[in-house]
Amino acid sequence: MAPLCLVRPTSEDAEILWDYRREFLENGEVIHGGAGLANAASPQAWLQALEQNSCEESVAPGLVPATTLLAIRQNNLRMVGIIDIRHRLNDYLFRYGGHIGYSVRKSERRKGYAAAMLHQALLFCREELGISRVLLTCDRCNLPSSRAIRSQGGVLENEILEGVSGELVQRYWIDSSSL
Repeated sequence: MAPLCLVRPTSEDAEILWDYRREFLENGEVIHGGAGLANAASPQAWLQALEQNSCEESVAPGLVPATTLLAIRQNNLRMVGIIDIRHRLNDYLFRYGGHIGYSVRKSERRKGYAAAMLHQALLFCREELGISRVLLTCDRCNLPSSRAIRSQGGVLENEILEGVSGELVQRYWIDSSSL
């Protein structure tokens, strides 16, 4: 696995964002942690929504402030994933969504990127947001995600049935202060 870095998206990332989005849509997959990228009208509209939702004063109703970062492979600048770090939890996120949502494009899976992204996001939670106890969730059937979460110290608290999707959701806690 080539090293990657997490970076804030800018207007210069429009092409790689739309390429990432295209791969998910062509495969009929959900972009977890994409902060609405799949439904965005354009990269510019998505970036504007990210800016609005980045702070408490301007976040859209029903959402919480969040920081969305792109996972960029350093050797060729390919976007391999995306990660959304929520600054706090509302009731829905506490039950089903957690502090962090992420995805890795299909062509880059099974290379360790999810765990690497998660590790960097946990450091961000601790160092930038002061969150030491981080909640992560995944569908019970998403074995790669549960492995990535456990690889970073995730401890399963429980499993609950998500009301809308009917999926069994696993809830993991990670102590970021131990990283």
